[in-house]
Amino acid sequence: MQAIARLSRFVGNTFAIWVLLFAILAFFAPEQFTWIVPYIVPLLGIIMFGMGLTLSKKDFSEVFKRPVTVLIGVLGQFIIMPSLAWILCQALNLPPEIAVGVILVGCCPGGTASNVMTFLARGDVALSVAITSVTTLLAPVVTPALIYLLASQWLEVSAAAMFWSIVQVVILPIVLGLIAQALLRDKVEGCVNALPLVSVVAIVAIVAAVVAANQARIATTGLLIFAVVVLHNGLGLLLGYWLAKLAGLGVAQRKTLSIEVGMQNSGLGAALATAHFSPLAAVPSAIFSVWHNISGPIIATLFQRFKNDDKDVAPTSPGTAATE
Repeated sequence: MQAIARLSRFVGNTFAIWVLLFAILAFFAPEQFTWIVPYIVPLLGIIMFGMGLTLSKKDFSEVFKRPVTVLIGVLGQFIIMPSLAWILCQALNLPPEIAVGVILVGCCPGGTASNVMTFLARGDVALSVAITSVTTLLAPVVTPALIYLLASQWLEVSAAAMFWSIVQVVILPIVLGLIAQALLRDKVEGCVNALPLVSVVAIVAIVAAVVAANQARIATTGLLIFAVVVLHNGLGLLLGYWLAKLAGLGVAQRKTLSIEVGMQNSGLGAALATAHFSPLAAVPSAIFSVWHNISGPIIATLFQRFKNDDKDVAPTSPGTAATE
């Protein structure tokens, strides 16, 4: 079991390399990866089940200790990224399927990779976990509503169908994970160390499947989508930091909100796009998954240079987070 734990840590620490490598392989040999496409939704369910296995009452305690700070983070997540996505789509006059894909990933909740990046940045990990947990639980209602509001001008959006999809692939697996944790605590604790490995394999498979299914279109539109994703992610990181600064939060919390706002649950975006729109609409999520796992470590390294102040909470370990 120790060998699996070491392998899991290694794979988790080098996640960006694996997702980039397999995205390239899927682009040049798409026939080797298209078989994964029907399994995108179940793979995301596995990731969410792993999140349920690691959640605890402590993760939600910050909501009651610092409700205003958590609320600022949640509002930042669900206002800044969707708004940026809509503005970029309008400004660049993106084709409908790509525009919907960009808005979709912008409307998703934060990904648990943000918890790890916050830890590396010496931010407020407890706050990061609380914001990720709350936005994830709110996603079945908020994400479809935002997508309906912002993307309906491009393609028909069924908010009800999307709500049910998120319940199935996010909420239900998390609840099952919590139940498994409660009933099989000792056995679950032994498996938790392997979760980064499982999560990395799942998200790499999702990215590879999306890239393979859209190889021809990526060849013609990939640079445009990549530019939009980089702008979306970069502006999200910047505005998240400014929001926290305007709210008078400490340096550690500014780092945390920057990362929470800028990093999305791109796996959910890819699954929803594939299920409700088209494979092309999933490409922004796939590219976002590649890019934010490159920009995340970069911004975390930069934030390490920002000295925390007296308002800050000492960083604690994020535990075993699924990587999205």
